[in-house]
Amino acid sequence: MPLSEHEQRLLEEMERSLYHNDADFVATVSPHHGKLNYTVLAIGVIIAVLGIGVLVTGVVVRQPLVGVLGFAVMFAGVLLSVAPPHRANATDAATPSTGSGRTGSTRFMDNLNDRWDKRQDGREE
Repeated sequence: MPLSEHEQRLLEEMERSLYHNDADFVATVSPHHGKLNYTVLAIGVIIAVLGIGVLVTGVVVRQPLVGVLGFAVMFAGVLLSVAPPHRANATDAATPSTGSGRTGSTRFMDNLNDRWDKRQDGREE
């Protein structure tokens, strides 16, 4: 069942408010977590390859401890290369300034609650 025009406008308004008031949440669920850092990726791949080399060396010299160390180094390199990039300024744009000291998301939720109460009472806006 398609949404009515009024419901579409409410949905668009909620979406705009979410993007405006809760940038951290949007950044968390967004498919684009940040730009790929090729330097970190290259370092991770190099560490993984060195770990494979140490692992093979441990097998050749028949030293299980060296093989386990090589596996740990290889695993750390792989984790480094596939880890999501870190965001430096995640909290800078998240908090809007309001005169009353209440956050924008609290005011937004209050507005939504008021609209819900009006709708339940049969007083459509």
